[in-house]
Order: sequence, then structure tokens, then C-alpha cells
Amino acid sequence: MSTAAPARPWLTEHFAPISLKSLEAKAGMLERIDNKYVVDQAVLRLAMPQLAERFDILEIGGRRTFTYDTCYFDDASCRSYFDHHQSRYRRIKVRMRKYLDADLCFVEMKLKDKRGMTIKKRLKSDPAKFGMLDRNAQDFIRETYAQQYKKEFPMAIERNLDMRYQRMTLVGKDGGERMTIDNGMRFFMTGGECRVDPSLFIIEAKSAKGNGAADRILRRLHQHPTKHVSKYCTGLATMREGTKHNNFRRALRKLGLLEGIGAAEPQLAQEREFEPRPAYAPSIFGTAYGHLDLAQA
Repeated sequence: MSTAAPARPWLTEHFAPISLKSLEAKAGMLERIDNKYVVDQAVLRLAMPQLAERFDILEIGGRRTFTYDTCYFDDASCRSYFDHHQSRYRRIKVRMRKYLDADLCFVEMKLKDKRGMTIKKRLKSDPAKFGMLDRNAQDFIRETYAQQYKKEFPMAIERNLDMRYQRMTLVGKDGGERMTIDNGMRFFMTGGECRVDPSLFIIEAKSAKGNGAADRILRRLHQHPTKHVSKYCTGLATMREGTKHNNFRRALRKLGLLEGIGAAEPQLAQEREFEPRPAYAPSIFGTAYGHLDLAQA
């Protein structure tokens, strides 16, 4: 399966490059306030020259757009999903992310604190173990949760949703701000696939106070943050029939996914040509890594 992004020079051509090492030094942004936007291609084209005046673009080996595979873990009742749906301040997301172009893989946790700040922790993993939480990963998840919330990890988790997308990463020339632009989102569950229209983009603006240069540029173009634009939650709501999704309706509508939920599921499957889960995302059900009770580990 090809991982190449569509040729869109206007997405990247305006920017000066920055290396990964310099990006991390300038704006690691592991603690930040995120604003997420769903924008169409026409708006983004207008924004790019303005963004290029304030941001540099991550470039590795001459590449500026990178393919990510991500798999998400939740318990049988989808507790992480519903904690997000109910806007609980104490909520987490557990995932593995594989950077296909760089052959890197990380176990990642995203947590919320009482201030509404997003805290991201990650552990490097063997790319060959993508989708599998080994003992080191389990210890990392349990210890990270305990450090943040002073409690034991409360869930028995399993892999339940995969996705692939292309991303470009921008960092403020003055540091302290970062943004990502994602496109070509494809969600996978066992036996099916759902795709987001490639003319739509998810932008995440990450800054210490949630009001950075990217936010101001987008506001001038009459764009405003869209609440509840979690890729995991929108993907799960679309793919898992009957899942409550009221608080995600606006995000699902903007992503063109709302019509594919519930009663429209058979039509969605026909229109979007569901495919078997690809080789890069094997089903974990029934394997030694399929069900991890970290609360009792």
C-alpha cells in the first residue's frame, strides 16, 4: 500500500524548513492548550502564505508531509470514548503511533489536568510491535496515570480502532507554538474502512494559552475552533453502530461523517467501498496482547 500524500505543492512550498531536533528544542509542546479546526481546502489555501510568515515546517530527508498509522486502545465499554463525550476533566487516551516514513513508533498517553491543559507522555517502542502493548508499555501506562491522577490505572484495555493519515507539522519561528495539519484520514475496524473527504483538513493549533498566531490567522478567515474533534472519537462514532455521539455531531457533520452513522450504516458501507483491514493493521483479537488488564497487572 502506498503511503505517498497527494501532490499539493501549495501546502508546503511557502515555508522555510526546520529539523526535528530544532523543532523539539523550540516547541516540544507536551503541555499545551489545543484548539482544533475543520477547514476545507479553499480556506487553507488562503491561510498558508500568512502562516508561512510566522511558522517553519518540519522537513526530514527532503520530505515535508508524513504518513502516520495510529491504533487506539480502550476498554470493552469504551470508557475513554465516553469520558471524552461527557467532557470529564479526568480523561485519557492511550494509543500507539507509527511514523512510517521514519520507521519510528511510540506508545502515547494524552491526559487532561484540572486547568484543561493537554499533557502528552510517550515511550519509544519497536515498530515491529505496533499494535501490541508489551510489559514496558503496560508499566509506562500504569505509571503515567498514577503520576498524574494519584490512582491506579482503572481499565482493562484492548485495541479497537486504527487510522492512517498524512500530517505536516509547523513550528512558530519565535518558538512556543506548534500546529499540525492532517489530511486523508482513513479509519479501520475489523472488516471495514471509512474515509474522510480529502478536501477536508483537521488543524490543531497548540500554544501555552490557546490563543496563538495560528488561531488569530484562522479567525481572520472566519474559522473558529470545532469542539470535540477527536480523531479517535469521531472514528469510533462512525464505525461502531449504535454508539452515542450527540456531543460529536458538529464535528462529525463538518467532517462529512454524520450521514454514515446508525441507520445509514449499510448505505455508508456501499458508498465508501469498505475494504478488509489492511496488512499493516492486523486484528489483535485472540492474541496474547489483545486484552490487557493494567489495573491488575
